[in-house]
Amino acid sequence: MRDAVIVDAVRTPIGKRGGALSGLHPVDLSAQVLRALAERTEIDPVLVDDVIWGCVSQIGEQTANIGRYAVLAAGWPEAVPGVTVDRQCGSSQQAVHFAAAGVISGQYDVAVAGGVETMSRVPMGSPFAGGEFGRPYGSALARYGVDDFHQGLGAQMIADDYRITRQDMDRHALHSHTKAAAALDSGRFEEQIVPVVLPDGSLFPMDEGVRRTSTLEALGALRPAFAADGSITAGNASQISDGAAAVLVTTGEFARSQGWRPMARIHTAVLAGCDPVSMLTGPIPATAKALGRARLRVGDIGAFEVNEAFAAVTLAWLKETGAPEERLNPNGGAMALGHPLGASGARLMTTLVHHMRDHGIRFGLQTMCEGGGTANATILELL
Repeated sequence: MRDAVIVDAVRTPIGKRGGALSGLHPVDLSAQVLRALAERTEIDPVLVDDVIWGCVSQIGEQTANIGRYAVLAAGWPEAVPGVTVDRQCGSSQQAVHFAAAGVISGQYDVAVAGGVETMSRVPMGSPFAGGEFGRPYGSALARYGVDDFHQGLGAQMIADDYRITRQDMDRHALHSHTKAAAALDSGRFEEQIVPVVLPDGSLFPMDEGVRRTSTLEALGALRPAFAADGSITAGNASQISDGAAAVLVTTGEFARSQGWRPMARIHTAVLAGCDPVSMLTGPIPATAKALGRARLRVGDIGAFEVNEAFAAVTLAWLKETGAPEERLNPNGGAMALGHPLGASGARLMTTLVHHMRDHGIRFGLQTMCEGGGTANATILELL
């Protein structure tokens, strides 16, 4: 029976909005991470059956099937196809799921899954184009009694429902920055990060969103972002960011034929849906579904990567799952490192699989909330 394994996983450093990566076209940023993956694995790109690329704001520089143009910009043979996936924030995690399914079914021998988002150049919400071409959703939301929704308000609903205080969220955010700073200082990210060549020829080697001098007092002074009396702020939400990441997926048999030593097996991959108005609780049922299908318990998982879209999301997830907090996002999360939407799923997976290898962790679980009320969950098994 065919399996799906990860041979290598790489990512760019994550840039802040308007920061070091803002001068790069997202196609060219994607190309750099593809080239780096090929160089590290010494794969002949002609062997790649497909490049499955996640991207959320597919407009302007990120439209026209950016996955295909990333392949061409990387200098790979034109025979290598590419496709672009949108499952909102989970787009590149879904790309990995599609790659694994294609490999297991025999449609692919080798696939590259990943994604990109350059939010400095293609801002969040830009596909709505000011409503010039109409609005999405159709009648889909009528059953919920609304005609629009917002993730920030969804996060506030979760904080209220789970009785998560502003102080809880600010402490959680500060902890994320502390963990990320420790990971950077100890070199834990060096093996997974590909320094990016900037337009002026200099190298950008390190995540730039981590706030080392942040304090609870500084976080507490921030104004609510979405409602005057709310508790969600810019400090306890994910950062607007630029970045890309890529994962090489194949079968164990094909990996051995190429002399590759896989890092992990994609053990279980599931999806879940939830209320699309609050929308961000999806990781809770997705985690339960993944564990059930894998016949594992929370205690069997040595590390969890749960996207920190908002502190309320991960704190609610902790309350529902009973997972040990020390195993959650051990190297910091999106509140500290950033959340380049279409790249985040592959970024989390890159961070997870390297952490598992570095610490001999057998099972790791990744999950993330997604606009519209869905969530992916993936369990990896160390090889």
